[in-house]
Amino acid sequence: MSKAPLSARIYLFVMFVVLYAPIFYLIFYSFNSGGTMNSFESFTLEHYAAVFEDTRLLVIVINTVIIALLSGLISTIIGTLGAIGIVSIRNRKLRSTILSLNNVLIVSPDVVIGASFLILFTLIGVQLGFASVLISHVAFSIPIVVLMVLPKLLEMNPNLIDAALDLGASRRDVLTRVVIPYIQPGIFAGFFLALTYSLDDFAVTFFVTGNGFSTLSVEIYSMARVGISLTINAISGLVFVVTVLIVLGYYFFANRAKTNGVGVFR
Repeated sequence: MSKAPLSARIYLFVMFVVLYAPIFYLIFYSFNSGGTMNSFESFTLEHYAAVFEDTRLLVIVINTVIIALLSGLISTIIGTLGAIGIVSIRNRKLRSTILSLNNVLIVSPDVVIGASFLILFTLIGVQLGFASVLISHVAFSIPIVVLMVLPKLLEMNPNLIDAALDLGASRRDVLTRVVIPYIQPGIFAGFFLALTYSLDDFAVTFFVTGNGFSTLSVEIYSMARVGISLTINAISGLVFVVTVLIVLGYYFFANRAKTNGVGVFR
């Protein structure tokens, strides 16, 4: 395999610097004993200690994690079943229409989605808070899961299902012992991507949160409006580390699935 041209490697390096330099700059000053980001005085963990000593902030972190896990799990289940349903549709026009509607939700601006949910919850009388945030996160995560699962379903040989049925497997056995194991990498990818989107989302959450309920992204925005504090740096650093761990977890499961092989019958 030939190496990439030097210009391409330089471009890639510059892009990584542009993307990651501000993040590492922010994390670097989260260890600054001074109160500003103008000059680094000495190493300290006091800003991280302040994060863990703030009870209200810890509650918000727990809320954020619960929302992310629940929305990721629910959207993965619905999105996987939805992708299976889309593939099973014989009418090509109907299938294309549903896929187009699914893709529209992905490319739609978050502000439009957030405002739409706010209007919807107001009209039907849903109180803004935990439920409204969870429903919104599930809704914008489902199309992502569908897109992650669909390629695995489309590359699956239909003869596997026919063979399982000929051997006496029920529809439930086909789903649980043939289809699900085969598309497992796509399911994991959809779950981790939905989890990451939920943790990072601000625009949609900003519209549908209320009644004292908040998530970390909204709280960081509120704190930043008051004034830049190195506590924000510490929180952002922790969020970045958690996101990296989620990505590493996804690659671990993906590589493990490739190494062990995805068996049809288990």
